[in-house]
Amino acid sequence: MRTSRLTLICHARTVAQKLSRFPTNEPVENQSLASDSLADRFDGAFRLLCGPELRTRQTAEWFGPDAEIDPALRDCDWGRWHGQSLKQLQNSDAQALQAWLADPHAAPPGGESVVQLGERVAAWLDGLKATPGHIVAITHPYIVRAALMQVVQGAAFNAIDVEPLAMVDLRFNGIWRLRLPGIDIEEAV
Repeated sequence: MRTSRLTLICHARTVAQKLSRFPTNEPVENQSLASDSLADRFDGAFRLLCGPELRTRQTAEWFGPDAEIDPALRDCDWGRWHGQSLKQLQNSDAQALQAWLADPHAAPPGGESVVQLGERVAAWLDGLKATPGHIVAITHPYIVRAALMQVVQGAAFNAIDVEPLAMVDLRFNGIWRLRLPGIDIEEAV
């Protein structure tokens, strides 16, 4: 049986991320990276997928010209919070924001909850189980988080492989957070 390999890559930085805003369909900040410079990071052939948003499509172009848009890789639906900053929401919709931060079943007004997002990503991952070969998927931070939660739920200890010289970055700011390092665009050019 051939194995399935999935590499999830978060899209490049956007202005909304820098400003701590819920995203819209904004472009990435740095669009000048050579299209083949990041594809060389992978050995062998791979199938390239991306979410439908502009920022994922632009990032996917850096890995190859033939990305397939997969609607399951779309960002979380932020409902009426699209484009708003956390600071704005703390002033205008603090109760809903706190509920969303505390309860994975709570959703932004008109949007998708973390539980709903997790169910969507779980269904997508289940569909990939029978897909042999390497898939590189350009998507969003919340999709990557949801996929990681699917992998580590239940028997988390035995579901984590740690390779030699692997690094895990944990930060504490009220709660422990796992930080996955990205690719430094300036070094990649």
